Amino acid sequence: MTRALNRPTRPQSVVAPDTTVRWLAVFALAVGGFGIGTTEFVAMGLLPDIAGSLGITEPTAGHVISAYALGVVVGAPLIAALTARMQRRTLLLGLMVMFTLANLASVFAPTYGSLIAARFIAGLPHGAYFGIAALVAAHLMGPQNRAKAVSHVLAGLTVATVLGVPVASWLGQHFGWRSAFGLVVVIGLLTLAALWFWLPSMHSMHVTSPLTELSALKRPQVLLALLVGMVGFGGMFAVYTYIATTLTDVAGLSRGMIPLALMIFGAGMVVGNLVGGKMADVSVIGWLYGAITALAVVLAVFVAAAHNPWTALIGLFCIGAVGSSIAPALQTRLMDVAHDAQSLAAALMHSAFNFANATGAWIGGVVIAAGYGYTAPAAAGAILAVAGLVVLTVSVLLQRFTERAR
Repeated sequence: MTRALNRPTRPQSVVAPDTTVRWLAVFALAVGGFGIGTTEFVAMGLLPDIAGSLGITEPTAGHVISAYALGVVVGAPLIAALTARMQRRTLLLGLMVMFTLANLASVFAPTYGSLIAARFIAGLPHGAYFGIAALVAAHLMGPQNRAKAVSHVLAGLTVATVLGVPVASWLGQHFGWRSAFGLVVVIGLLTLAALWFWLPSMHSMHVTSPLTELSALKRPQVLLALLVGMVGFGGMFAVYTYIATTLTDVAGLSRGMIPLALMIFGAGMVVGNLVGGKMADVSVIGWLYGAITALAVVLAVFVAAAHNPWTALIGLFCIGAVGSSIAPALQTRLMDVAHDAQSLAAALMHSAFNFANATGAWIGGVVIAAGYGYTAPAAAGAILAVAGLVVLTVSVLLQRFTERAR
């Protein structure tokens, strides 16, 4: 029965038999993920600079981050459905052109309103790019390496938290915040070149129609898988959003150590993403259970670990590692249960994660405002992870019942 729950719905042929060609294509896709990850997170560290430059308050400048997240939530299903008939290579190139131009508009945005619009547009291709890139990578690498291929695409996003964001933040602090987005434009252009030269034609990939893609929203298993991400993943973001104050006020670290702490968190994400990809190829459902359970435990332990600088940093690495290890398995699960609507389902995962980001941050703020302190987001996050396990169990039981009824 476990095999039935984990098997792909349709065998995927390998269109690029040469190993070098496959890995160069996956690397090109990951470079795009690196650029997207950099632009997604870099604004968080440059809000004072953006606010001062545009003559607005820092909370108002924070809407720049919200505008990007809203673009992700809106763009992922919209683009995936409307471009269902497009050839995958052409679509990926188009999405990266859109992403690069929107970041270029961010560089030259003269007003707060124009910057908000540019950030919203920059977020539109985010989910569709990662969703389509994951499907292309899985198609290239074959059914036995689907999750591993997905993890390598997502590695671009996780490596961005270790390298891209710190470098862009440094540029923004020393040469103005616009230079940070200028770096993203350069990464976007490099991605376009890499995709153009290294990504095969992908003509053998199955294409559908907008109505077929939208049919994913009628599938209970797709909705439940998305709900697992929306709920279970929120705990990691609840901690990450308030990690700077937690580390300084609770763990006793100096503010100068915060960039290093964030790099440690990012390193954990890189490791977890790659390990999660390998483990999910063994058992998608098994790894989802193991990883989400481990996330609940790590978040609960962090409530106590946060009071010591060394244990806090170790706990932060573990949260990043365990949390990010969920993503390849969940992406693969969506590919398995979406049937012919894989593009929309794969893209919606990133909408789900952005929803988890927003709700995790909100819940963390609520418990802090209620007077429970800066370790409370970790406790709330552990509860969210347990809720994710409940949703996953409902999904598994429903699938078993459906298969027995056939």
